[in-house]
Amino acid sequence: MTQSHMAREVAEIPEAARRFLDGSRDAVRAAAAAMRERRPVVVTTVARGSSDHAATYLKYAIELELGLPVASLGPSIASIYRRSMYLAQATCIGISQSGRSPDIVEMVRSADQGGALSIAISNAPDSPLAEASAHSLPLLAGIEQSVAATKTFVTSVLAGLALLGEWGQNATLCRAVAELPEAFAKALECDWSPLSERLSRASSAYVLGRGPTLAIANEAALKLKETSGLHAESFSAAEVLHGPAAIVLPGFPVLALGVADAALPQLVATAERLAGQGADVFLTGAEAKGAVTLPSVPDLHPIVAPLVLAVSFYACVEGLARRRGFDPDVPPHLRKVTETI
Repeated sequence: MTQSHMAREVAEIPEAARRFLDGSRDAVRAAAAAMRERRPVVVTTVARGSSDHAATYLKYAIELELGLPVASLGPSIASIYRRSMYLAQATCIGISQSGRSPDIVEMVRSADQGGALSIAISNAPDSPLAEASAHSLPLLAGIEQSVAATKTFVTSVLAGLALLGEWGQNATLCRAVAELPEAFAKALECDWSPLSERLSRASSAYVLGRGPTLAIANEAALKLKETSGLHAESFSAAEVLHGPAAIVLPGFPVLALGVADAALPQLVATAERLAGQGADVFLTGAEAKGAVTLPSVPDLHPIVAPLVLAVSFYACVEGLARRRGFDPDVPPHLRKVTETI
């Protein structure tokens, strides 16, 4: 069987990460220095789709590391409603793999005009988004032919984490970020075939996370929809108990993404509760009664560990798509670049 573009691009993630860390180091340092000088009281993000999941990841990372609030700006505020915003004490981070979606570009341009320090994270260094921003962090991920974003999602989060480490002058986090290419390579070797086997005959699923892993849960649920035709929803491991758990009947598949952080005990408790309802629960980062433990790369910094889980999941879902009779490169009714207003 011919290797899919998605499979090849997932395999390229470790090298793409190295290329970003080497090639965009000066850009990251310049943006971080500007943020230290600006001393923002809030960080805002502008993104859609997988890029918005990257923004959610960075929200938790920034709030956990620096105690600084992060808010998502609705792109339509600028592009449709034409409302300017006062952002003089803010940093605005726009994330888009193509950098061409008009609503993302317009919102970042509006934020910049409203006084924010604007930073673009994009795989296209000469894109309209980069041109509209004061600083640009080129992903250098190379061409991504599969419609489903994989290496650009991972490098987008990587760019944000590298920026966070430099901004906070956090040597421990900077070291953890520098070691991510090796961790990604190990993640590709993790065998998640038990999950693939169960989802190959599923019609729906839940993906759970907490903190930064919620962003990966969001991304995983999206990829299950777009590559494998599987209706999947993502929830906080706390939020799922406030209603969605009611439809978890015997045999309902649940993927719970855990890492070694303060949220893990609660995630395990939720996994055990859902397993007790009869769900087929798959869990990373720990063992839980009634759940299948999936392998993950151990001994990682808790802020970067969720991103490594994404790489294992991508390798799994590419095979799952083919197993369910889908072409992972060409999801129905979707295009690589979606330009919304």
